Amino acid sequence: MKIVVLNGSPRPRGNTAGMISVFREEAEEKGHQVVVFDVCRMNIRGCLACEYCHGKGNGTCIQKDDMHKIYAELTDVEMLVLASPIYYHGISGQLKCAIDRFYSALYPKAPETLRKVAMFLSSGDDNMYEAAKFSYDGDFLGYLKLEGCGIFTNHDENVMDKIREMAAAL
Repeated sequence: MKIVVLNGSPRPRGNTAGMISVFREEAEEKGHQVVVFDVCRMNIRGCLACEYCHGKGNGTCIQKDDMHKIYAELTDVEMLVLASPIYYHGISGQLKCAIDRFYSALYPKAPETLRKVAMFLSSGDDNMYEAAKFSYDGDFLGYLKLEGCGIFTNHDENVMDKIREMAAAL
């Protein structure tokens, strides 16, 4: 299975990176291909809402930035993992920019190969996940009709073991 992970954390050794590392190690051990994008280190601008992608662009975004690296991987991806620290009750702005830019690649529907999604979240407060969960439920499970593989937070008991179990079960 081809898996794309979007890492929305600027901290290379933080909680989010730790969850991604555990997931990647287990998934690759099971034979899956895992591609991780550190969106905080990429030049990804916000969506312009220009509608070029749904007109003259025929599904391609008019902006020429690093998002095209992610678009190239979305054509045959089978699973998407969204990973982020919580900033002001939601995912990081860098990850939000990347997700907003899915508009050209995943609207009106995701590629046929994309079937699963998971989310890794970290926060200093264990009561700050609702906005991120709302997006996961509405945008990815509801709108795109993807199979949810779970939301994992740094406050979950034995979270690293649970992430390993999920990756091993793919």
